Amino acid sequence: MYKSGEKAAWQKIRELGDQIPRTAGIAFEGGAFMFRSLGMDFRISPGDETIEPADAEGKLFLSRFSYFFNHLALWWLVCSRGFLPAAGRLVRPQGLSGAEAFFRGTHTLPLDGLARRYGNDKEGFIKKARALGGITGEKPGSAGGNLSADGSALLSPAPGFPAYILLWLEDEEFPARADMLLPFSIGVILPLDVIWCAAMLCLLPMF
Repeated sequence: MYKSGEKAAWQKIRELGDQIPRTAGIAFEGGAFMFRSLGMDFRISPGDETIEPADAEGKLFLSRFSYFFNHLALWWLVCSRGFLPAAGRLVRPQGLSGAEAFFRGTHTLPLDGLARRYGNDKEGFIKKARALGGITGEKPGSAGGNLSADGSALLSPAPGFPAYILLWLEDEEFPARADMLLPFSIGVILPLDVIWCAAMLCLLPMF
C-alpha cells in the first residue's frame, strides 16, 4: 500500500492523471476534481494542491475537519480506481482485516461520546445526520443483532462509500450505546489510517 500522507497523495494523483476514473460523485472540470462528501461539494485541484469548498457550509466544515477530509478525499482518488465497496458484509471498524489493534488508543473512535450526546435525543441524532446528507432509518442489511438499534444513519464520506452509525437509546436497564458499521471490502481499497480518517469524518461533525 502507498505511504499515507497528503504530500504523497498529491504526487500520486498527478502521476495517475487520466487513470483516475470519473465515477458517480467525482467529475473533472477545469483541471480539478469535483468531489462530494457528506452532502457537500468540494473542488480538488492537483495542479496547485488546493481543496476548496463549494459554499460557506463547506468552508466551515474544512476549517474544523480538514485533516480527516484531506487524507480521505486525496487517497480515495488514488486508491478507489472506480471500485466501490461491495454491498453485503458489514463490520465494525475493528473487524476489518488487521484492524483490531489499530482502532485503540489514539485511534479509538468517539462512539461512547456520541452515545452520551444522543442517548436521550433520537430526534437530535436524526436531525444532525440529515444535515450531513445522511439517510436516516436505513437498516444495515447484514448487521445481525444491530438491526435492533433505536436510530440509524447512512452517511457517505466519499462517493460510493457507505458508513452506518447506529444508536441505542438509554433505558432503565442499559446505558446508551453507539456503533459504526463499514463494508468489509473497504479494507481492500483503503489503508487503515485513511479508513480511520473516514470514520472520524463521519463521527466528529455529529457532535
